[in-house]
Amino acid sequence: MIRVLYFAVLRDAIGHAEDQVECPEGGTTLGAVREALVARGEPWASAFANLKRIRGAVNQEMADDDEPVKDGDEVAFFPPVTGG
Repeated sequence: MIRVLYFAVLRDAIGHAEDQVECPEGGTTLGAVREALVARGEPWASAFANLKRIRGAVNQEMADDDEPVKDGDEVAFFPPVTGG
C-alpha cells in the first residue's frame, strides 16, 4: 500500500488527511497515484481539478509526476506555499 497525505486546502476539500492506495506490482509513479485518486470520483476529482498547481512529494522529497513510487512509500500532495 502507498500512504497518501493531504495538506492545507487540499485536505479540507477532500475531508480527511490521509488515504491508502493499492500499489501495482512493479511500482507506479507519482502522477499515476494522483490519477488513481481522481478516478475515485468525488471529492478527489474536484479537489485536484480546482487547484491550479498541486505539488507532490515522495518520502518527504519534492517530486515530479514521473517520480517512481513503490509499495510502502509515502506520497504527499499540497498546494503551492507562499510566504513573506
